[in-house]
Amino acid sequence: MTRDFIHINDFIILVEEANSTNIEVDSCRFDEPIVGVAFYGSGNVDLTVKYHQNQKKFQYTKGLSLSFYADEQVEFEHTVSPNKNLKCIVVATKLSNMEQLPNQEGELFSDLLKELVNPKASYVEGPCFYMIPEMENIVDAFFSNSYSGKTKMMFFRSHITALLSHFFGQLAIKQEEVSKPKHRKQLDKAKDILLENLDNPPSLSELSQAIGFNTTSLKKEFKAIFGVPVFKYLQNERLVSAHKLISEKEATVQEAAWQVGYDSLSSFSNAFVKRFGYRPSQIK
Repeated sequence: MTRDFIHINDFIILVEEANSTNIEVDSCRFDEPIVGVAFYGSGNVDLTVKYHQNQKKFQYTKGLSLSFYADEQVEFEHTVSPNKNLKCIVVATKLSNMEQLPNQEGELFSDLLKELVNPKASYVEGPCFYMIPEMENIVDAFFSNSYSGKTKMMFFRSHITALLSHFFGQLAIKQEEVSKPKHRKQLDKAKDILLENLDNPPSLSELSQAIGFNTTSLKKEFKAIFGVPVFKYLQNERLVSAHKLISEKEATVQEAAWQVGYDSLSSFSNAFVKRFGYRPSQIK
């Protein structure tokens, strides 16, 4: 069993490796609360996380990246056997050091691992996924390099930066996929209803019913996919339509305002100025 602690900036890097011809159990704890990410290499060791009266087991760890918060009460137990050896890198930082991390790393932890930066228990498990090949290659390189001294530290520093970059990049992609609206057809239908009824649009409740949504889901998913709230989108389309009518001399300013649903000419003119930077009467 080998266990190396390496300090890079405000990160603690724990590199663990173990092989055995028998079944052996190795455990470790951290001296104070930390936020960390564990990256498991090809060994496929068994992992049990124990805290208070609880425990969480991982029986297939090969290629696993596991983010977590842990205080001094949490025990990480690895069971090493002939066919399941340990190859693990833990990149951790003290919770108290979060704001001091360089290169916006503290912001990434706070933005993408909020549940870990603001823990509500001794052990909080964050996002967990299997690494892409580029990440696996970096982890394997840690256990096959032959450098020493300053060269070894330089190697570790560059590879840890690359590993974290991949981790946060993959995490951002996965979170974006989760947050993407799943009802594109219904949202497109809502948009079409608005465009067809610029002069007399439905209420938010009526629009929700027309596409089978509740109002909360409609507001959230419409903004996520079109970039603006429902009625801001409606207002923009009204003003664009009015601009076209006036510029192509198909309607006067007053007529254009009425055709896109404005009862007040002053309200229309003020909204037009905010949208285009000049009054409708100035269109040539």
